[in-house]
Amino acid sequence: MNRRRLIAIAALLAVVVVAIATRGFGLLGSDHDDTLTLYGNVDVREVDLAFRVPGRIDSIAVEEGAKVKRGQRLAALDTASLDAQIARADADVARAEAELARLTNGSRPQEIAQTRAQLAAAQAALVNAERDYARREPLVEPGAISAAIWAQTVAARDQARAQVAEARQALSLAQDGARAEDIRAAGAQVAAARAARQSASVDRGDGILTASVDGTVVTRAREPGAIVQPGETVLTLSIDRPLRVRAYVGEPDLSRVRPGMRVTIKADGNPKTYQGTVGYISPRSEFTPKSVETEDLRTDLVYRLRINVEDADDALRQGQPVTVTIPTAAAAED
Repeated sequence: MNRRRLIAIAALLAVVVVAIATRGFGLLGSDHDDTLTLYGNVDVREVDLAFRVPGRIDSIAVEEGAKVKRGQRLAALDTASLDAQIARADADVARAEAELARLTNGSRPQEIAQTRAQLAAAQAALVNAERDYARREPLVEPGAISAAIWAQTVAARDQARAQVAEARQALSLAQDGARAEDIRAAGAQVAAARAARQSASVDRGDGILTASVDGTVVTRAREPGAIVQPGETVLTLSIDRPLRVRAYVGEPDLSRVRPGMRVTIKADGNPKTYQGTVGYISPRSEFTPKSVETEDLRTDLVYRLRINVEDADDALRQGQPVTVTIPTAAAAED
């Protein structure tokens, strides 16, 4: 009896094991594995640094592989010509400001006194000319004086009158000061000179090349002594942080991935498992890039994902192939 019972129990256990292995001989519904594995690469993010002004490179302070901080001085041009431009601009500003001050302040008391004295002299000359005219006028009719002398007398009187009028206008101008239009024009000249000075100062500052981001120097394209043009790359920096992974999901699995999902990231030869989050899913499909290694056919449509790596370190390098696992991906639809 015990032997038969043991045989029955053993047979029942065998049936249970086979049923589990075959998922109820195909009669039971199969459980879906929620894990989704994707493939991609660490994004290559670089910035080319260049001077905005032309010149000769005076110094480069970093070598390839150097870690740099944002705002750190990396290279400099020979700024002798830029310094000369600033000095010339300073002189132009001083000259324009002096002209504006002269027009705004008006004539000095000495200048007004000088024009007043010139008016007095012109009036005295007119008195003499009028006296000669009055004395000689009665002599013209009887012919006591020649026509030439009379013509000179009339001309001298008219000239004296003109000189008096001129002296009066000069005194009026000295007393009234410069016209408002002239003062505004001088003010505009000052503004233009100051703007030119600011432009020269900006050019001088652009003779210093600084790091725009935290990163690593990956390329030192030029050396001290080289003549460079505006926009010509001198150094290339890789942007170390934030580090991003570019991965691709096949069209059948697109519905299983959503922004904000937690992922794990593994790289060949690196024992560390990195943590990340799905940050972006492309709204457009594309054919599988040649750099992506998946088991699907290359003609399958895929969608690009951007994954933000939260605990990146220097062992995870840009361009490196990685495997991305999404443990909580939604179940695939049958």
